[in-house]
Amino acid sequence: PEDRSIKITSNGKENVIFNGIPDWVYEEEMLAVKYALWWSPNGKFIAYVEFNDTDIPVIEYSYYGEDQYPRKVTIPYPKAGAKNPTVRVPFVYDNNQLSFFVFSDHYFTWLTWVTDNRIGVQWLKRIQNFSVLAVCDFQENSNSWYCPENRQHIEESQTGWAGGFFVSTPYFTSDTTSYYKIFSDKAGYKHIHYIKGSVENAIPITNGQWEAIYIFKVTDDAIFYSSNEFEGYPGRRNIYKISIRSNPPRKQCITCNLRKERCQYYTARFSENAKYYALVCYGKYKIKVLEDNLELESAMENIKMPKTDINKLEVDGITLWYKMLLPPQFDRSKKYPLLIQVYGGPCSQNVKHTFGISWITYLASREEIIVALVDGRGTAFQGDKMLHAVYRKLGVYEIEDQISAAKKFIEMGFIDEKRIAIWGWSYGGYVTSLALGSGSGVFKCGMAVAPVSSWEYYASIYTERFMGLPTESDNLEHYKNSTVMARAENFRNVEYLLIHGTADDNVHFQNSAQISKALVNAQVDFQAMWYTDQDHGIPGLSSKHLYTHMTHFLKQCFSLSE
Repeated sequence: PEDRSIKITSNGKENVIFNGIPDWVYEEEMLAVKYALWWSPNGKFIAYVEFNDTDIPVIEYSYYGEDQYPRKVTIPYPKAGAKNPTVRVPFVYDNNQLSFFVFSDHYFTWLTWVTDNRIGVQWLKRIQNFSVLAVCDFQENSNSWYCPENRQHIEESQTGWAGGFFVSTPYFTSDTTSYYKIFSDKAGYKHIHYIKGSVENAIPITNGQWEAIYIFKVTDDAIFYSSNEFEGYPGRRNIYKISIRSNPPRKQCITCNLRKERCQYYTARFSENAKYYALVCYGKYKIKVLEDNLELESAMENIKMPKTDINKLEVDGITLWYKMLLPPQFDRSKKYPLLIQVYGGPCSQNVKHTFGISWITYLASREEIIVALVDGRGTAFQGDKMLHAVYRKLGVYEIEDQISAAKKFIEMGFIDEKRIAIWGWSYGGYVTSLALGSGSGVFKCGMAVAPVSSWEYYASIYTERFMGLPTESDNLEHYKNSTVMARAENFRNVEYLLIHGTADDNVHFQNSAQISKALVNAQVDFQAMWYTDQDHGIPGLSSKHLYTHMTHFLKQCFSLSE
């Protein structure tokens, strides 16, 4: 710790060269972390990523602040079809920069150190249905990395994109050659496979019409992972152990019956040798007294909490799981207004066996509004057929499934069909807007917060993963057909509240500005609220204002007293 620091890069430049930290698009849509450097196990090497954003188109917006003049914020931001960053992965040894990998029109996705002299480096084609894991050895005589073809393992999807939201990373065994990895099996479900040699000869470790979610730890004796296999509920997460030295391998669920009625959604953190682990339960109740939640329990004693029902609908051969929040004094003989809360983006999941208190808890318990969340086509952890249904046609089935679910809820007998609303944020704002603009007649009103309005306006890595390229030779036609603006005329018979932060660096204010312009040009009346200098999350006092404003809008729509 007392050694002086050594500078290993000198070419960093604001908004142009990023060393060891990702630029905007890689942080948000590929790496999902704020770092891009990795030490080898014994500290012999450090590998880092250099992101070169030269000639990347920029997004610019005004930050108003308190000064006389606003300042301009500029961020390199490749939208669908635009030039992407050039990526280098240099390796540093004893302050000397050694050979590196370069990715121009491919995506670097992750780096895994196996030993000080062996790495696994992963990359994707720009059309993200083809992923490669290259296992490479350091050659000291040439100071370079050798990646033989027989250790370049290919993962390719014929029905959609590779991986889930991200391509999974490998978990190497102690032999430093073989590894475990999650990818789709022949039936189209994500499962753990053991690879020693070629991917074609991979051995399935798990199987079934459910999905392995995450590998926590691999030891010489066992694999610890999470899945949603228990009792067939895709929104559950339980922790399993497979003893790989027994013959046949023996599987044990660590958490399934630990507190079965209290918690069915877990994650865990394991010690280095997996001798110890800490369980985290996302249910309502404690497992052991690491955190007693007494303060929360006390606060909840005076709150009438909604009842929660998790179940499924069958619509034209498609299973739609839903989570419904019912008023505390729910009476099936009465008619209640319904609010559908939607996200609906590819690889997402809203119907989970988790506990939380939020705005929709208040709506159900205090305002007696039934709130429903529905996982439609494109959502995750139910197999590739469900997941890849939306491939290259975003904005079609996500909307159809929310409308179909609303009609099924009406058939249950306790929903007032003249008081149905929908709302969502980000991708959910997009689905909300398209549902209102569908002309279905199902929804009376809706609220879209920070919505995407055209996929040509969103980030290249995310958008192209699901839509391909916005070119005539690829998928331009659907890019044009899937905009909110194209449906402006259909908003005449609904009440629409459009909300956005002016400093949103993720889904740019441009999206809502274009919706507004299209509605004005069509002479459609609507309501709008912007939040000055707020980003995609609209936090702080603005958040309180936002939910208060949406509550007033919703109560007016449902003719509820203030």
